[in-house]
Amino acid sequence: MAAALQVLPRLARAPLRPLPWRGPVARLASGMALPEQAQQLFESAVGAVLPGPMLHRVLALDPSGKQLKVRDRSFQLRHNLYLVGFGKAVLGMAAAAEELLGQHLVQGVISVPKGIRAAVERAGKQEMLLKPHSRVQVFEGAEDNLPDRDALRAALAIRQLAEGLTADDLLLVLISGGGSALLPAPIPPVTLEEKQTLTKLLAARGATIQELNTIRKALSQLKGGGLAQAAYPAQVVSLILSDVVGDPIEVIASGPTVASAHNVQDCLHILNRYGLRAALPRSVKTVLARADSDPHGPRTCGHVLNVIIGSNVLVLAEAQRQAELLGYRAVVLSAAMQGDVKSVAQFYGLLARVAGARLTPPGAAASEEEDTELHRLAAELQLPALQLEEALEAVAGAQGPVCLLAGGEPTVQLQGSGKGGRNQELALRVGAELGRQPLGPIDVFFLSGGTDGQDGPTEAAGAWVTSELANQAAAEGLDVAAFLAHNDSHSFFCRLQGGAHLLFTGLTGTNVMDAHLLFLRPQ
Repeated sequence: MAAALQVLPRLARAPLRPLPWRGPVARLASGMALPEQAQQLFESAVGAVLPGPMLHRVLALDPSGKQLKVRDRSFQLRHNLYLVGFGKAVLGMAAAAEELLGQHLVQGVISVPKGIRAAVERAGKQEMLLKPHSRVQVFEGAEDNLPDRDALRAALAIRQLAEGLTADDLLLVLISGGGSALLPAPIPPVTLEEKQTLTKLLAARGATIQELNTIRKALSQLKGGGLAQAAYPAQVVSLILSDVVGDPIEVIASGPTVASAHNVQDCLHILNRYGLRAALPRSVKTVLARADSDPHGPRTCGHVLNVIIGSNVLVLAEAQRQAELLGYRAVVLSAAMQGDVKSVAQFYGLLARVAGARLTPPGAAASEEEDTELHRLAAELQLPALQLEEALEAVAGAQGPVCLLAGGEPTVQLQGSGKGGRNQELALRVGAELGRQPLGPIDVFFLSGGTDGQDGPTEAAGAWVTSELANQAAAEGLDVAAFLAHNDSHSFFCRLQGGAHLLFTGLTGTNVMDAHLLFLRPQ
């Protein structure tokens, strides 16, 4: 099985709407206010994973035009190149790929979210739209990120293209977040509705995402290596934009070009665990029994090259580079921030206090209780490769302002009917944590933004706060706790200083989870 490759970062800028600021603010030697600096870092980070720059970093035609270079691999071109894709960022990826490949591309089929072309056009991002005479057929579906009949039609068209390829052909597969919902193709006689019902029952009984994916793959024609199998014996190059913590290629879009490591017995074990085996529809039992006796054995993907072309790691690397250019001591904490948003906010609040104490001359130490609690929270969140000690050491040795960077995707337990997203809720909770007790002679600024430009069902990408949030809210008669109790962070930020703390970027055309920026500056 081909291994995923990681691509090194490079700057690619994209214009964003100005980030508003009202009231006094500390400025660094660069003369830029903290909100302006945060905007520049976020802008640069998102720019590094836009479809055009990503594709051009990894794809190239040799001078003769007879070979396609994918990083350090070369593939012969003889009017034999085909393209399929599925995901929220795939429209822009396909446009960039077709521009680069030109007449070498014979045919393509992509499955993208409903309304995405109109949204991209409204955003003025013409470079992310296919040309009028494009050879790529576009299907829109999976409204609200749910598999539907439109997405099923797209999946079947993709399968048909793949199955028609020969050993002389090359299939370019474009994958981004949301790809799983855009590629639903249950194995007959299982219907789309039966598969959805089963996964909903499993989820309601507490099945993990890994367990859900195991069942989905077993019942899918294209997931779990099914697309790669359909394209065999053609060579397959899969270019993947990751929106999953850790970038596991077998999980992103349910791994259509990665052989599944699970078998029927794994599926039966999961179904038994949740008491669903006896209640399975006859169609599901038929498919599982057929797979158990498949004479062809497990799917293999030796003819596939899987390449991660964009991820949260790339975003943070670019933000770190830009922060250092602005004069910050910049440290990446983790690209895998996950867990309940309340715990993540507590972690950032404690981190600001502990790191802030080390930053303040002459290197005062935070209380032992705070330091212990910070490390306890970090252990509880189980963040892979967390660079906490390295960050605290860097802060202690810094001679000026510090920027701590992280990314990932915290989760929000909904308990109200308010409006917002995980980035706005995280920012509001961090602001509340920062106001719990004095931070000493240090300015603290925190920004959380979604790289796709949309945070939940709002037009904002996220929000930012300072340690003065509680005072600002009280001055305007806003009860932070009441808004949080109803998951109504967006309404809060709309009312606070006329929405000045909201981050607006518009549709970015990419998606690699979220970016968190924590700035610490001695007063």
